[in-house]
Amino acid sequence: MERTASYRYQNKETDVSSTTDASAGRAQITARTLRTDRWWLPPLANFVGLTAWVVYATVRAFVQDDYFVPEYNYLTPFYSPCVSYGCDPHASHFGQFLPDVWWLPYAAASLPFLLLFRLTCYYYRKAYYRSFWLSPPACAVAEPHKGYSGETRFPLLGQNLHRYFFYIAGIISLINTYDAFYAFVRSDGSFGFGLGNVILLVNVVLLWAYTISCHSCRSIIGGRLNHFSKHPARYRMWVFVSKLNAKHMQLAWTTLATLALTDFYIMAVAAGWIPDLRIIN
Repeated sequence: MERTASYRYQNKETDVSSTTDASAGRAQITARTLRTDRWWLPPLANFVGLTAWVVYATVRAFVQDDYFVPEYNYLTPFYSPCVSYGCDPHASHFGQFLPDVWWLPYAAASLPFLLLFRLTCYYYRKAYYRSFWLSPPACAVAEPHKGYSGETRFPLLGQNLHRYFFYIAGIISLINTYDAFYAFVRSDGSFGFGLGNVILLVNVVLLWAYTISCHSCRSIIGGRLNHFSKHPARYRMWVFVSKLNAKHMQLAWTTLATLALTDFYIMAVAAGWIPDLRIIN
């Protein structure tokens, strides 16, 4: 035992610098992985799903048409708040102050921050690190990169700004909530209720669930507390957010789907492809 301990101490540098050295007691494995399951399927699905959504969202953000239904005040989230001089005046609930040019989305005041909020999200980091950068593509699968610096260099150093993008995302969620409730008022001032209202409400509820299930939100609510018993209100909020946080991945994908569905439905109604199913008025 003493000889073995002495040998390990004298060869400590070898143990650290070589993880595949047979003399260090480790197997030499030339295969990229020994996994026999379909480990490549989740990163491939993430790659296809994220790529499809980004393409759809980018096209819709720059089309600058069929984003608003004046009769029912339906405004797609991709154009909220609509603050360009090219926006329909009835859709500009917060004024118009951006130039009307083709390369600038009508909702340029919000879209960049929402994109940064999702890009820096802890779950999305895992998703696109694995599916786009293969860093690593899956557990127990070697990545093709020779070096690893983590998130300590530009541009990944910007991931640390996630908490601040969370604050802005909260404000934008309030704007989306306003849009959803404002849609209950028809263009003539009367109350109305249709399928579009249901879709807008479901979308905004899920957006709130995704936003407050954020890891940063959980840390803000329960952080720097040494005794939960002395802060019962914050503790109850922390427990609630923690339960949502456990579903953060599902909410991340669900809200991508509801955003696309909401936008497509409003586009279809605005373009006259389908009528809105009215329940009241």
